[in-house]
Amino acid sequence: MRVTEGGIELEIPGEQTEGIEESVFYNPRQELNRDLTIATLRAYRERESRAESYLDAMTASGVRGVRAAADGWDVTCCDVDEDAVSLARSNLERNDREGRVVRRDVNALMHDEVFDVIDLDPYGTPMPFTDAAFANCRDLVCVTATDTAPLCGAHFNSGVRSYSAVPRNTDYHAEMGVRILLSALARSGARFDVGVEPILTHATSHYVRTYLELEHKPTAADAALEELGYLSHCEDCLYREASPGLIADPLETCPHCGGDRVLVAGPVWLGPVRDREFVADVRERVPDGFGTAETARELCTTLEAELDAPTHYDQHKLCREWGLPANAMDEFLADLRGAGHEASRAHYGGTTFKTTASVGEIREATADSLT
Repeated sequence: MRVTEGGIELEIPGEQTEGIEESVFYNPRQELNRDLTIATLRAYRERESRAESYLDAMTASGVRGVRAAADGWDVTCCDVDEDAVSLARSNLERNDREGRVVRRDVNALMHDEVFDVIDLDPYGTPMPFTDAAFANCRDLVCVTATDTAPLCGAHFNSGVRSYSAVPRNTDYHAEMGVRILLSALARSGARFDVGVEPILTHATSHYVRTYLELEHKPTAADAALEELGYLSHCEDCLYREASPGLIADPLETCPHCGGDRVLVAGPVWLGPVRDREFVADVRERVPDGFGTAETARELCTTLEAELDAPTHYDQHKLCREWGLPANAMDEFLADLRGAGHEASRAHYGGTTFKTTASVGEIREATADSLT
């Protein structure tokens, strides 16, 4: 069967159906991911004019590679599957686009050749591929992780094995996944004296996606590692606290409620997960013709305004914890700001928000409006 996405026409196996995540060839639920990728590549080309070559590391149907080629990139598509290689090649030809298609283990290819941009979009964890990517990428590594249960701590042992960190299943589980992933990527880059800066990151549906700008020098790698630390989280009152550094100093009791059910996660990335100006530029480069244009722009708008606090809250969960009815989010955030705290919406859900206030200060600032 044939589908159209981002102005290109693709041939995909006829048995593909909506929502099949295990598909080797094409996942329609990733269209937002791919639309934002093209907008990000457009913005990044203005940021770094030397960037020309793009590796679609697990090309499958070739959709990412074909779309990048249509946007003017010097594209290499790689896959170990013979059918995928054949399909990617035919999809390039179908759209009259040039690109190299290679049947090879992508780790071997990345160790042998240098690329300006490398895009890792595997099924599951990307970690088996990140060392090779950081070893030979000049400018930008784009990473998708679809194993959200291990990342978020729901599959604890799997998360520890894949990311060499302790993830915890908290009420901000999606952001836990973001920060566990970024921590693992920063440590992977540091092994090659490469520093990473997340210039756009989002957790959407069943995956986490991040774009890391690289700086090739030991001091940059050291600076990235300085963004790592630990999160302590009280299961009783939802208090949380961030502690920078690679040596954990966990809380034994919660300073807010005195409880001893305190979870500790880490090392996690505690720094910003995006560059505000870059995200704004990406938003402006999403054309109306993209199938997810409205959603992509709204996501960028939220990301641009989102505070850098390392965790978020869910207003409805807090209100249930307190036995109070939830009010309108705008009014809720206005109360926080009126009490002198910073507050913003978060992109993790419609009732999620970030603030510089502690959980006790949140309740105090919003109590009058909630009762």
